[in-house]
Amino acid sequence: MAGNNREEKLKKIIELEKVLNEIQDIDVLLERIITEARAIVHADAGSIYVYENNRLKIRYAQNDTHQKKLAPGQKLPYNFFSFDINEQSICGYAVLTNTIINVPDAYNIVNMPFSFNKQSDILTGYKTRAILTVPLKSSSGKILGVFQIINPQTENHEPALFDEDSILYIEHFAQSATQALERAHLTRAMILRMIRMAEFRDPKETGAHVNRVSNYAVEIYDRWAFQHNIPKSESEKYRDSLKIAAMMHDVGKVSVPDAILKKPSRLTDEEYNVIKGHTVIGSRLFDDVFSTLDAMARDVALRHHERWDGLGYPGKIDINTGVPLEVDSVTGKAIGLSGEDIPLAARIVALADVYDALSSKRVYKESWTEDEVLREIQVQAGAQFDPELVMCFFAVMDNIRQIRLAWPDKDEAAEA
Repeated sequence: MAGNNREEKLKKIIELEKVLNEIQDIDVLLERIITEARAIVHADAGSIYVYENNRLKIRYAQNDTHQKKLAPGQKLPYNFFSFDINEQSICGYAVLTNTIINVPDAYNIVNMPFSFNKQSDILTGYKTRAILTVPLKSSSGKILGVFQIINPQTENHEPALFDEDSILYIEHFAQSATQALERAHLTRAMILRMIRMAEFRDPKETGAHVNRVSNYAVEIYDRWAFQHNIPKSESEKYRDSLKIAAMMHDVGKVSVPDAILKKPSRLTDEEYNVIKGHTVIGSRLFDDVFSTLDAMARDVALRHHERWDGLGYPGKIDINTGVPLEVDSVTGKAIGLSGEDIPLAARIVALADVYDALSSKRVYKESWTEDEVLREIQVQAGAQFDPELVMCFFAVMDNIRQIRLAWPDKDEAAEA
């Protein structure tokens, strides 16, 4: 019977390979990796780290014990920190030796160069027992990251240890996870190249900005999906596409002249109309729709400046020519899309983008205070923004703040 159970579990892990390879965004993939790794061995908690500049940086942490204490739909706050790779930490040692490290008792580690940092347990009241740390390296030896799973349990939720079978399962899973990560890294690299083109043209379109906007968007969507009882399988696919589409919301700005993009003062009406054209140009980059992501990226690029009240742009136009299909008799401009006629992804990115723009310093303005930004968003609920999404935004405000701290602009990072 034990042999059959082992074969069934290994078969399930192999099936997970297909699931992981369907995920396009690297951050969504990292979150899914730690979720599935924990599920394989019934681990109560876990975290996953990425390798950046010879340091390991935490990306996601999960803890069922803490999660159960939260209200339905609420998520654990993000923790963002990084540390050098060396033998003094369990993660660092796993990476340097390229081995899976099994620690049966975190508070009783002997004859090893590393030790367990108790600070998190002290701050949260959690008791870490068993830890399994797994390095993620590509076939060429490149460090991709590392994940830890903590406190395995029996099916009856009794404390357990990571036995030989657990390590076997996780080892198989890590191989699939590494392959998926390599592919996701290639996807992210291509996206970042597109974003860097926009950044060369527009100093506002920074990597930090698009990372913040895309992460805000996913947080807002997760809350909206919870409130609408969206099935997990559906929401996971949607948030994967949304993360990437949000990063590319302003790629159409590559078509706008430098004299306008980099102007340090207020734009004239004529210049502003040129700027508005970036929505149509951006959407045309995704004319050949081969996937859900293509369709969403097109919608976001084209519609993230539409307004809930119908006063946004570009409105009802022929995407190929830019000619209005319906014209306002007073203004002579294209009638804007309004309400739920605006695609959900575009409504979400509109809110995330404005929040970040108001919160950030620009050559032509100082950053607003948080109170000022939040008041403006509240005032614009039902006018510029979908009022339900504004409520979702405020419901996840704690995580929004943490995301902002995790991706500071260059001048903010230098001051820190």
